[in-house]
Amino acid sequence: MDHPKFKAAAIQAAPVFLDLEATIDKAVALIEEASINGAEVIAFPETWLPGYPWYAWLDAPAVWLAKFGQRYFDNSLEYGTPQAERVAQAAKDNNIMVGMGLSERSGSSLYIAQWIIGNDGKTIAQRRKLKPTHVERTIYGEGDGSDLSVWDTNLGRVGGLCCWEHLQPLSKYAMYAQNEQLHFAAWPSFSLYEGGAYALSGEANVSASRVYALEGSCYVLAPTAIVSQEMQDELCETDLQKTLLPTGGGYSRIFGPDGKQLHESLPTDQEGIIYADIDLGTISMAKAIADPAGHYSRPDVTQLVLNKTVRRPVIETAPAEQTARHPAIGSHPHAAAETPYLDTASAELEGTEQVTQTH
Repeated sequence: MDHPKFKAAAIQAAPVFLDLEATIDKAVALIEEASINGAEVIAFPETWLPGYPWYAWLDAPAVWLAKFGQRYFDNSLEYGTPQAERVAQAAKDNNIMVGMGLSERSGSSLYIAQWIIGNDGKTIAQRRKLKPTHVERTIYGEGDGSDLSVWDTNLGRVGGLCCWEHLQPLSKYAMYAQNEQLHFAAWPSFSLYEGGAYALSGEANVSASRVYALEGSCYVLAPTAIVSQEMQDELCETDLQKTLLPTGGGYSRIFGPDGKQLHESLPTDQEGIIYADIDLGTISMAKAIADPAGHYSRPDVTQLVLNKTVRRPVIETAPAEQTARHPAIGSHPHAAAETPYLDTASAELEGTEQVTQTH
């Protein structure tokens, strides 16, 4: 039996904050660099396009919304646009799978999203963070159960989660149970409230990525961004704000299915790309010891119900041939053509999966 073996890359770099076009330019250059160095997959940080909205952690919404709200919305990425096509084309031109972290613009709403693009430039998945964390909920909407999915690719079964989704035990277990082999763990930088909130620190959150690899017996690509001096200058007007958001914060990592780090770390203030060799054949050895949704589970004791139904704000009741021509408002781009329209409220549980869960 042949198991895929390949080189993986994870980014540690700052975006060109609030400049979508310039950040895509930078992304394309990093994709090209990784491909030249032999990587077949590359992972980008959370909302790297056009940058994480740190301003939400630094001031009241009434203040930051007036200053940054419109700019952030306008520079978020909408699927199907020329800007999105540039990212997809870079994946194709460089024969590399791309896991891009982005602020997704859909209609008049924003979502924390991950876009997995195959080496042929075609979309594998477009998922959204199920629940934005804390102040993120003043900016972003929510995903749904369809976003807890794993997809078959030429590099194995891939999936992704954003930031503190890695602290959600049930969401993690839903992913483990789908035999995930390569995981995109998208994180922002870890400099916010440095020394004052350990839960936000690099040490704490890198541990979450490592635990995910160990629990799920999978490879984890965990890129992080950096807060550049330019970003701090843009976001921080007072000495207090500069103290709350120092520069740096880069902690990009790649972990193996036994939890081992597979590379040397970059300094926390240094931009670059980290690389690691992946051999999916080693996963069976890790799971021989503890397969959380297989031989090491106890479905007679605990189980997880996973509802993967796509949730829409509008349910159309027109005949099928009409709804096929007019997709429902707010539908996920990756699911619009796959999931039948619901014509009764009770049908919302259609497609629910029951998954075993151990203690």
